[in-house]
Amino acid sequence: MSDLLLTLFIAVLLPYLAKLPLVVAMHRAGGYDNHYPRRQQASLTDFGQRCNAAHYNSFEALLVFATACIFVIAVGTVSQAMLVASWTFIVCRLGYLVCYWLDWATARSLIWLGSMAAAISIMLMALQQLN
Repeated sequence: MSDLLLTLFIAVLLPYLAKLPLVVAMHRAGGYDNHYPRRQQASLTDFGQRCNAAHYNSFEALLVFATACIFVIAVGTVSQAMLVASWTFIVCRLGYLVCYWLDWATARSLIWLGSMAAAISIMLMALQQLN
């Protein structure tokens, strides 16, 4: 169970990792506007806009993965396959961020699909434990 919780902890940190290049883009766009950061983020283009989208998508993905972890915790049993899927989710999410930052749209979409498949497979494996 501790390995599963470690992946959940890493997943919680990913939106903040995704924020780092966004902060750089904001600085390049005239300095970080700490009074109205979301308005500044909305006005970013190209790299900055992709960084902003990656940041918000990281929160969206966290919700799905956290739900998968709750499923596992609820059934009380974590299998090796669940752990492999949880680490697959983390690796895919890191790859997703890199692809977003580098504007590799097709690879990003495929990696996103892989991360969602990993999270959903964790839920399905947990549900199978109930039978």
